[in-house]
Order: sequence, then C-alpha cells, then structure tokens
Amino acid sequence: MESAFASASAISDQRQKIEQYKHILSTVLASSDIQQAKQFIDHMLSDDVPLVVSRQLLQTFAQEFDRLEPDVQKEVAHYTLNQIQPRVVSFEEQVLIIREKLAELYESEQQWSKAAQMLSGIDLDSAMRFVDDTFRISKCVQIARLYLEDDDAVNAEAFINKASFKVNNIKNEVLNLQYKVCYARILDLKRKFLEAALRYYDISQIEKRQIGDEEIDEAALEQALAAAVTCTILAAAGPQRSRVLATLYKDERCSKLKIYPILQKVYLERILRKPEIDAFAEELKPHQQALLPDNFTVLDRAMIEHNLLSASKLYTNISFDELGTLLGIPPQKAEKIASRMIFEDRMRGSIDQVEGVIHFEDDTEELQQWDQQIMGLCQALNDVLDSMAKKGLPIPV
Repeated sequence: MESAFASASAISDQRQKIEQYKHILSTVLASSDIQQAKQFIDHMLSDDVPLVVSRQLLQTFAQEFDRLEPDVQKEVAHYTLNQIQPRVVSFEEQVLIIREKLAELYESEQQWSKAAQMLSGIDLDSAMRFVDDTFRISKCVQIARLYLEDDDAVNAEAFINKASFKVNNIKNEVLNLQYKVCYARILDLKRKFLEAALRYYDISQIEKRQIGDEEIDEAALEQALAAAVTCTILAAAGPQRSRVLATLYKDERCSKLKIYPILQKVYLERILRKPEIDAFAEELKPHQQALLPDNFTVLDRAMIEHNLLSASKLYTNISFDELGTLLGIPPQKAEKIASRMIFEDRMRGSIDQVEGVIHFEDDTEELQQWDQQIMGLCQALNDVLDSMAKKGLPIPV
C-alpha cells in the first residue's frame, strides 16, 4: 500500500493521479480489509494529497463504502469520521454522505438511537454550504422518528422543536404530516394526554388520501383516532377532558372502534368496574401503564379520577371510607385525590375533614348558563347574516 500511495503521489498530472487513486480505492473496497481502508483514509487526509484530490476521492469513498461488510463498514466509517473531525469544514459533503449511510445501516439493524445519533452529527447550520429549510426540517423529523422508535421522548422533542420554528414555511405536505405525527407521539410519551389526543384527532381527520408520493391508509387514520380516544380516557378528569370526550363520542367513526364501549361509559360518566379497566389495559402501551411516584400507574390514576368525578354526579356527599371502598383505595388516598381535583378546579365540591365527608356541588346551573351564552352567540350571528342578505351582500358558506 505504501508503494502504491508513493507511486500515485508522484504523478504530476492531476487527472492521472485521481484515476490511480481510484484504482487503489477500488482494490481496497474489493478486499474489505480494514487496515488497508484506514491506510487509504490516512493518506487522503495527509499533506501529500492536495485538497481538491482528497475531496474527490473521499466523495467516491463515501458513496461506495457500503460495498464493505456491515461490521467493516461501521469500523471504517467511525474511523473516517474521527480522522476527518479536525478538518471537518473542508469535508462537510463527504461527512454528510457517510453519516447518512451509516444511519441506514443502523436502522436496518433496528438500532434506532444509534442511527439517530449518527444523523444528529450532521451540521444543519453550516456556513460553508447551502442548507435549505426542507432538508433541515426533514433531517430533524427523521431523527425524532428514530428516537421515538426507542420511546426516547426527550431527545425526540429536542429535534422536533428545532423543526417547529420553520415547519410552517415549507409546502411539503408529507413532511408536515410526519412532523404532526411525531409531535403527537412525543406528547403521548410525556403523558400530556389531552394535548396528544387533540393532535391525534386532528391527524385522523385528514381528508386527502394521497399526499405527495404517500398514500394515506384508512387503517392509519383509524389508528390515530383510537390513539386520540385512548389518550383522552387517560387524561386528567375535568371540564377540558369532558369537552374532548363529547367531540369523540359524537364522531360516528368512533362507534366502529374496539375501544368504543369504554369511551361510551367514560363519556356518560358511569363508574368503571375492574373487568372493564383490565380489558382497556390490554390495549395500552407500556408508557401508558408506567408506575408513578405515588405508586399508582398512569391507568390507575386516570380511572380513579374518572370514578371520583362520576361519583360526584351520583352523590350529594360521601364519607372518606365509603369513597375509598367505591374507588378501591384507602380512604386517605381518596381524600388526597379529591382535594387535588377540587383545588385544580377539575371537580366542584368541598371537604369537611372533621366529619370525614366530601360534599359535592352541582354545576348544572353553570352548564345551563354556558348553553345560553352559546345560543345568544348563534342568534347574534343569524341576525348579522339576515341583515347581510337584506342588503344583497354575499354570505360566505
């Protein structure tokens, strides 16, 4: 190898020099010899080779090194990246190709986080080459998707946040959809269930069945709708959750879902029994059943809060002991959960600690007032439209 390098280096004609180096590279790739590949990289980055030549040869190497055996590819690629690092500004294009190919290899082996880490090393804010917004956002979304395969919401969120600054500036519908799906999954993993539910529901309402080169599968939309229902049921009980439940319950598509019976019971504020909760638990993902610091799982807390809210519609008041029996938890924990829900305005009531009783307040009057306000707004809008029609003005449909 040393004599071959010396011979090529001595050639004065640049075209012949490049052809000779390409011949050496072809021999190295055919042999799959790690040591020879490392020697080639070292020589290309040495002072013996002009930058214009080394760039072209390393570009060829980056494009063809996947001809090597997978294990050899990994070792040689990592070695190349380490050796290039001090002069990375001069070889940004070559580094980009190597990182993308190595990420593909890790992805094919389902090493999702390693693939994401490899892509995250790409300089997306380079001053030496033009990087358009579409490429930058596509890489951020791709990295986030890879981290999500390993349920790593923290790293995924870091890259999806980078994409969020400019995602509205691009017209790529496929990329926009991928971004929305990633964002919903991140919120789901972070247990921000109500926000995740709204994102999933928005995705499930996509009307187009062909976006760019991708065909939207009905099963995928149904899966997004089911995810919206699941996240809503797991969300903290309260008025906001009730509004989202109402939206989902009135959506005719939900009646076809396997999860519909529990959605119906939750919407109608009926108390859920253990067999129903166990059946629902079978459909959940691991993070949706994770153990919380208070030794309840995510599902346990959601079901206890739901049953407590349902009990507030059935009872005027109830003792801590009876409430604990109803919820299947110690009375002290029942009191603690009830007090938190009242404090957060997710349930109307008061606690008498002396008597050990919770008094529930009826919010029917408040709901009626809300309905009257909506009716008043609709009536005012009708009056405006009637006035426009009399004046001959066009009415937007």
